[in-house]
Amino acid sequence: MTADIQHLKTIEQRLLWLSHWMIHHANHLRPKVDGIKIGGHQASSASMVSIMTALYFSTLKPEDRVAVKPHASPIFHAIQYLMGNQTREKMENFRGYGGVQSYPSRTKDIDDVDFSTGSVGLGVAITSFASIVQDYIKAKSWGADAPMGRMVALVGDAELDEGNIYEALQEGWKNDLRNTWWVIDYNRQSLDGIVREGLFERIEKIFDAFGWDVVRIKHGALQRAAFEEPGGDKLRAWVDSCPNQDYSALTFMGGAVWRKRLMDDLGDQGDVTALIEARSDDELAALMENLGGNCVETMAQSFDAIDHDRPTCFLAYTIKGWGTPIAGHKDNHGGLMNTTQFGAWQKHMGVAQGEEWEPLATVSDPAALRDFLSRVPFFSNGPRRFADDKLAVPAIDIDTSRETSTQMAFGKVLDDLSKGDSELAARIVTTSPDVTGTTNLGPWVNRRKLFARTAQADAFIENRIPSTAKWEFTPDGQHIELGIAEMNLMLLLGAAGLSHSIFGKRLIPIGTVYDPFVARGLDALNYACYQDARFILVGTPSGVTLAPEGGAHQSVGSPLIGMSQDGLASFEPAFADELAVIMGWAFDYVQRDGEGDPDERTWLRDETGGSVYLRLTTNPIEQPGKRVDDDFRQGAIDGAYWLRKPGPNCEVVIAYQGAVAPEAIKAAGQIGETRRDVGVLAVTSADRLNAGWTAAQRARSRGNVSAQSHIETLMAGLPRHCKLITVIDGHPATLSWLGSVEGHQTIPLGVEHFGQTGTIGDLYRHHGIDADAIVKKVNALTDGRRTDRSVLDQLARN
Repeated sequence: MTADIQHLKTIEQRLLWLSHWMIHHANHLRPKVDGIKIGGHQASSASMVSIMTALYFSTLKPEDRVAVKPHASPIFHAIQYLMGNQTREKMENFRGYGGVQSYPSRTKDIDDVDFSTGSVGLGVAITSFASIVQDYIKAKSWGADAPMGRMVALVGDAELDEGNIYEALQEGWKNDLRNTWWVIDYNRQSLDGIVREGLFERIEKIFDAFGWDVVRIKHGALQRAAFEEPGGDKLRAWVDSCPNQDYSALTFMGGAVWRKRLMDDLGDQGDVTALIEARSDDELAALMENLGGNCVETMAQSFDAIDHDRPTCFLAYTIKGWGTPIAGHKDNHGGLMNTTQFGAWQKHMGVAQGEEWEPLATVSDPAALRDFLSRVPFFSNGPRRFADDKLAVPAIDIDTSRETSTQMAFGKVLDDLSKGDSELAARIVTTSPDVTGTTNLGPWVNRRKLFARTAQADAFIENRIPSTAKWEFTPDGQHIELGIAEMNLMLLLGAAGLSHSIFGKRLIPIGTVYDPFVARGLDALNYACYQDARFILVGTPSGVTLAPEGGAHQSVGSPLIGMSQDGLASFEPAFADELAVIMGWAFDYVQRDGEGDPDERTWLRDETGGSVYLRLTTNPIEQPGKRVDDDFRQGAIDGAYWLRKPGPNCEVVIAYQGAVAPEAIKAAGQIGETRRDVGVLAVTSADRLNAGWTAAQRARSRGNVSAQSHIETLMAGLPRHCKLITVIDGHPATLSWLGSVEGHQTIPLGVEHFGQTGTIGDLYRHHGIDADAIVKKVNALTDGRRTDRSVLDQLARN
């Protein structure tokens, strides 16, 4: 064990150097292109180096997964570089194009990132949901052989201000969380200053309330040994009572100042004075800065002492900037060592000029260290990215003989799947933030049950009380019920959507949420997509069509969220058969992992796959009957199809998306009585249409003059004088761009302001998206055009 601790200390110093050199090189040696600071958080990395050394090189097993504190990214990349999993070229290009990322990224870094981090707090919370997903998989017959590991988050103490962390704590308690470690880098400094006194006491109480074990690691091996000396009890009392600001300031000022302060406070007290005077200034500074989190020996021992699966919070006291000239300074979060400081520090670290990038520079016995590294358990199995076979998608059909809503159709599709025995149905896991019944997941849950590690009976069933919800909890259950916290929904979808890569077992996660509240979880949704997690998000009910609920429950901007979110294909079908086609495609799309060559039909990189967002409605509408033609089916997937094809002399096209379909169809019928060749464009995905259009433009600019997107193909035959009326139960900008495709004048209709209560008809009239409003817009447009022609004709005659 003594030899291993010495190796750990050697590795710790190597990682401290490599991480800081990478940052220094990027900021002071690499040519400046933009003239702005590159940054890199030297101090935040230094405070984590002992913790991460102990974790990666002593404690972790290959099945464990780690979310690294964003500002400790340089330490993580230094670890991977030391182990041969990262290249010098990318290290030299830190925070440059193609170099290692500012914060660990699953999709952009080549080394073995488990969870992307960077959006503060989310990387912490996702580990608890990953642990729940791990338990979910392990409880299933098809997942019994999956490895069981710890889900570990490395947490900055300032991250604890993020509310999503506490939402996750509560959800973890409800789901009997286990196998989760959160290691808090308690350096007591944030970006703007010093963390408030006594925070750790509150932290401990919060974690304890939610069933976590709390391990406080305040003193390193040097300090603990000193406390055993005569007078050590007085020194310990002083250390434990010293205010955060004072401790930071004294650390920055160094050994001589430490000595003066300690002698002022503790001098003339006999043994403790001798204890202080027995050490040189450098030795005294090393002692006082030897907090538990900066002692690799202490951290390794603390981690190895855990022999249970209860969730555990390690509160590791550290010095921000430990081991560097900027340690303890309150401005060191964004600060960097200057060239003079770094030169002196390089001499202190013993790194010779020209050997800065050498992984084992300064190592006295490289062969022995290489042997140790070859035996580190965490790296023993190589890269830990897994895969799982694609699941066949069964035929998805739906009855279109009667009025229905897309939300009802969604529930029917899942209910039909729940009755079957397909492998796809077995891998579906649904979840919802306390709106399971009202988002039409009820029939699925009644058949497939709710997940819990231990069975829990439903008292209503036991007592034969009639209820439509048969909430039976069982390890075989396929629904994870959440409390009212949309951030938790998105984080769970993100964790479950990575299951094929992290656990080697594919899940098909489906989450439902009230569509207006997609925005509540937007940060976590973006985070999940950034990691390339695969899931289906269902937002329902949509827009002001949820009329009586009022503006607080009516979504306006969610179609624009769907369009702008990378990694998320957004759809808003109007009819049940459209939804059936889209869901069949979506079940396959979330499993794709191709090379990303664009499909020349749409110019979208559909082979890469991604997640899917469905914006659905509760309003039952008349269905168009059974449709099986390829143009309809392919158009529904590609984003649009002609519900009513325009003729050669078309004056007006009405393009609609979603719930307003009946108004658009009704308006087209009225307009068709006086005008010929009216077209109706059914848009199922403004997102895919727009993305394909811009992608085709890029292809043309690169020399492929024949590139043409789906929407360009659809609109190519429209006369130049044709007018477009776009209408949506959402923000009009969703479709207003359609006029730019071929240069047609466009009048966008939609919702721009908060709604209010009323009937659907009331609100459609209020916002001008009903059939009468559409007809009036058309008449005003075409009558104006005829007037303009008459004026021009008169001028020509004169």
